[in-house]
Amino acid sequence: MAVSVLVVTTAPAAATTPDPLAPYLTQQVAWGSCPFAKRIEAQPAQCARITVPRDWAAPGAGTDLEVAISRAAATGSRRGAILVNPGGPGGRGTSLAGALAGLEPALNEHFDVVGMDPRGTGQEGGDDAGFVCRVPTGRLPEEDDLDARDRSAASIAQHQRAPRAVAEACQSDAVAPYVTTWQTAHDMDLIRALLKDDRLNYLGFSYGTWLGAKYASLFPDRTGKFVLDSSVNFEGRLQAAFEAFPKIDQRQFDDVYAPWLARRYPEQLGKTAGQVRAKWERLRAFFKREGLSPDIFDHVFVGNGSTRQWLTGALILTKGAAALDGTPAAPPPAALEEDLDDVSRAVFGVPAASLTPAGVVRTLAEPEPDYADVPGTRLAVACADQPSRTSGWYKLLSDLQGPTYPLFGWAYGLSEPCGYWSELPRHELPKLPPSAAKNVLVVQGEFDPQTGYEQAESAARAAGVPMVSVADSPFHGQYAVSGNSCVDDLVNGFYLGAARPAATICPGVPLPGEKAVFPVPGPAGEPEAAPAAAPRDGLSTARQRLQDAISAVNRGR
Repeated sequence: MAVSVLVVTTAPAAATTPDPLAPYLTQQVAWGSCPFAKRIEAQPAQCARITVPRDWAAPGAGTDLEVAISRAAATGSRRGAILVNPGGPGGRGTSLAGALAGLEPALNEHFDVVGMDPRGTGQEGGDDAGFVCRVPTGRLPEEDDLDARDRSAASIAQHQRAPRAVAEACQSDAVAPYVTTWQTAHDMDLIRALLKDDRLNYLGFSYGTWLGAKYASLFPDRTGKFVLDSSVNFEGRLQAAFEAFPKIDQRQFDDVYAPWLARRYPEQLGKTAGQVRAKWERLRAFFKREGLSPDIFDHVFVGNGSTRQWLTGALILTKGAAALDGTPAAPPPAALEEDLDDVSRAVFGVPAASLTPAGVVRTLAEPEPDYADVPGTRLAVACADQPSRTSGWYKLLSDLQGPTYPLFGWAYGLSEPCGYWSELPRHELPKLPPSAAKNVLVVQGEFDPQTGYEQAESAARAAGVPMVSVADSPFHGQYAVSGNSCVDDLVNGFYLGAARPAATICPGVPLPGEKAVFPVPGPAGEPEAAPAAAPRDGLSTARQRLQDAISAVNRGR
């Protein structure tokens, strides 16, 4: 059992023995303006930086670190704080606090919504880039048309260059051993102490579910109400969530995305899911001829967990189809026209009507600088929270997953830096004890392509906590960002004093550009109520933008 070292109330120490925690627990939080731009719909927030030990196992030893935090203060009678985390590992959460407070004003009335840029991530909007691994591009693959389906020895060797170089660059940084979930959980408890709260409430998305569950495991007596949204199996291996990407990506693409494309673009892409998949293969070859690496083309559809990513894929496929077939570009579906144009401007820098296959290739195949800057927190956490598999094991995983899950199965096992990570965990991460589990609720979309339904279900079952499932949902992030009133009502009720909900299957909401839900058989089962349209109101764009951001933070696999 791991021993948590942050204790606010301790027995009196000898007068000659200074408390090594005192400098951290007695620091004053200097709230001020935030360096990131505020969205119009977000609640005002203040920001600060707090000092944390480099190593909570030896406070005072080594150079201290700083962690950025934010606070959207309760607008009414305060009941405590809810710390929020967007996932990653390595996602910055300071702007998330005000954004969520703006989307859920009833919650913000009684709770400070508190964000954190976890150790190693620097400060959102500021000059501190955090823990960045400088990888010489000369050590990266020499070929610019990589295709993981090519199983030649030369191709496999080229694919394995990048993960090896990245892992070695990140491990060479002296801070790497101290950027872990165990350390960050102790930072969280310091935030609770500095806020002068007896218990910490929490909302975490994706990897944030692992972080929240491990805080609750280390500090069960200080665990308030915890909502774990789009969950990994926090009772198992964190790396297993990444290893499941090929399976859950293929399932979402085959069962949900391809049928949606067939409904929205039947004349260009095919009238059935099977025809869409065949056209996708032809377009993969077409874009290769145009100069886009097949690996890069594939990756557009990996972690396809948000509206923005869905529409990016649709733009690439339809523009490619027009060129491939030698036909004029078909007009976009009227219900998607405005959103497609917004996405095209944001991703490709031109209106949708002006986008061409050459523009797609130019954007996605940008030349590399002399050094590639890789955020180190994702790797330090994912590869060192628990013992890693070897590169040989990941190569075998690629051989096994590729034939069944070709979208990402061939590539994933060749691209995982954890296969080259030699640092061993320094601290044990315990499982969730019953005393903390009674305060935890899991929320999960059925076809989430970034955290698989089975992962969340296994965690909830093993920990003995209820799960709110969202039938037919293919997106990453549910509460507050999907426009699903069933989910929002259950979660808000839990935070605001209602009994923790029992296991529930909420109906999904219509997919982009549609007014009805098209049910798909899957692991969640049937919803307990009829689907209802997601509200299209003044906050719809804000919800979608935040869901897109949460998905993007968690696509880095």
